Amino acid sequence: MREKVHRHLGKVLAGAALAAVGTAAMVAVTLPGSAGADESGGSGNGGTQAAQRSGQGPDAVPPGVVEQAPADAEQGTGRDPLTGDETGRVERIALAGQLSATARDVDGGRGPQRLSVDLAEPEAAEADDPDAPRRADVTFYDYKTDTLVTKTVNLKTGKVEHTGTQRGVQPPPSRAENTEAARILIAGPLGAGLKADYKDATGKELTSPDQLELTGGVYEASPGAQPAVLDDCGVHRCVRLFSKVKNGPWIDTRDLVIDLSARKTAALDRS
Repeated sequence: MREKVHRHLGKVLAGAALAAVGTAAMVAVTLPGSAGADESGGSGNGGTQAAQRSGQGPDAVPPGVVEQAPADAEQGTGRDPLTGDETGRVERIALAGQLSATARDVDGGRGPQRLSVDLAEPEAAEADDPDAPRRADVTFYDYKTDTLVTKTVNLKTGKVEHTGTQRGVQPPPSRAENTEAARILIAGPLGAGLKADYKDATGKELTSPDQLELTGGVYEASPGAQPAVLDDCGVHRCVRLFSKVKNGPWIDTRDLVIDLSARKTAALDRS
C-alpha cells in the first residue's frame, strides 16, 4: 500500500519542472523565495480587492476602539507604504469588538485569521487631494462562519470607517494557513507519500511542517471535477500546497487538496 501511495503522490520534482505546472483551480501561487511569499501569502492587493469595498455585511458591528496615533510612532504620509507601527496599530483597532470574541482562526483559536494589511485606495472624491486621509484595509478570515471580513481603518482618527463581509471570496492563503494545511496533511493517511519521499530525500522522518518550505494556492471546486468531499471548496477555504524539503528538492503534492474549514484532505484524479 505504501508503494502505491508513494508512486501516485510522492514524486520528487526538480524546481524547474514544478514551477512550470499550472491549473485553472489554482489562484495566485507563488514559489518560495520569490516576491509575495510572505506573511500575507503573496496576496498583496490582488486577492482582496473584490472584497475590500463591498457593502456593509450582516455581521458588521460598530467599532469598539478609537485609538489615537502615538506621537512618537513612525507614520507614513500620502501614498507611502504602511509603516510597521501603522500596521500593528490598525490591526489592533480592526480586531477590537465582537469579531475578536466570536470568530475563529485556522486552528480553531479565538479570533479571526489575519490575511493581510494593505494601504487602502483613497475615496473617489479624494483622488486628487494630496492631504487625503490615509486608510488601511485589514482582511481577516473567520473559520467559524467561512466569511471574509475586511475592515477599513482611518489612520488619523483611529476609527473603523467600513466593515465588509463576504462568503465565497477566497484570497491566497497566509503562511499560517499553509503551515496548518501541511500539518493536517502530515497527520492524515494521504500524507504517506509526502512522508515517504521526505525520508527518501533526507533519511529522516517528516513530523512537522517546519521541516518544509511551503507555498499554497486556493482551490475552488468545479462541478464534477473533484471528489464529492471537496465540492464545498470555494465556500470552504481549501488549499493545494507546493512542498519543498528545506534546502532540498520539491515533493509533488499537487493532487492533494486540504479543506481547512472541514479539516479534511482528498486527492484529485490526475487522469
